[in-house]
Amino acid sequence: MVIDLGVVILNWNTRDLLRKCLHTVFASQGDTTMRVVVVDNASTDGSADMVRAEFPQAELIVNADNVGYPAGNNVGLRHLGYHEAGRVDADAPRYALLLNPDTEVPPDALAAMTAYMDAHPRVGVAGPKILLPDGTLDKACKRGFPTPTVSLYHFMGLGKLFPYSKRFGRYNMTFIGPDQEAEVDSVVGAYMQLRREAIVQVGLLDERFFMYAEDIDWAFRIKAQGWQVMYHPQVQILHVKRAASRQSKRAQFEFTRAMLLFYRKHYEAQTPRWLHSLIMMGLLAKGGKPLWPEIRQAAPR
Repeated sequence: MVIDLGVVILNWNTRDLLRKCLHTVFASQGDTTMRVVVVDNASTDGSADMVRAEFPQAELIVNADNVGYPAGNNVGLRHLGYHEAGRVDADAPRYALLLNPDTEVPPDALAAMTAYMDAHPRVGVAGPKILLPDGTLDKACKRGFPTPTVSLYHFMGLGKLFPYSKRFGRYNMTFIGPDQEAEVDSVVGAYMQLRREAIVQVGLLDERFFMYAEDIDWAFRIKAQGWQVMYHPQVQILHVKRAASRQSKRAQFEFTRAMLLFYRKHYEAQTPRWLHSLIMMGLLAKGGKPLWPEIRQAAPR
């Protein structure tokens, strides 16, 4: 029997939040058949022991090292039967869900998202409305691809000045209302549900990223195959956000490095030399000396 939903929760030192997350996940199952895989990225806070003791129904994998977000999630995805493009095990779930351990899902969320994707066969990726603890929208739950111009407008602050502009507000797609269902460029990896057939076409997350932008890259590749990426706000979840990354000294550097990797992978070849030089200078100013070796690989052109 093929399972409806395979949930991968990658954890790093967020034991108490992970406990809450798992309680809500198992309470949210409904009629959806499900496997839940917790991948622990070498936590030191007892997370793995907690899962073993309190959630024996979860499938626990403990990594010896913190291998990063995409590589850690890929461990869980491979465990569920997803592999490189063109290869999937016969019993791999119909949908895969990346879910952060600092999220809480309401009782109907998983079944509702799965029913939505069942009803819309061209949707390859979908994500819900995500609220932060203070009740505000997590803007990353619907966003545009960070093209050079979109990123420029964002970092110049034009998105804040003109949030309802389709030109200047595309970074977080603020021109789309928080309760408006819409096709977007990407949803956030905190809750990112993917159709099995889409993963078969494009493969797994790109492990050259350590954290940040790997979810956008995945959506980019899936959209390139003709699938829709949908923001579905009729389902709503809670996201504490940055519960793990705020503990990491690498986080800010990896954010800038991810911007560089995404740019080089998808936009560098089509970018005029003058704009390319500006982008390199901006990334170097943001990332500092540690980013210089990778900047040097991308410049000059």
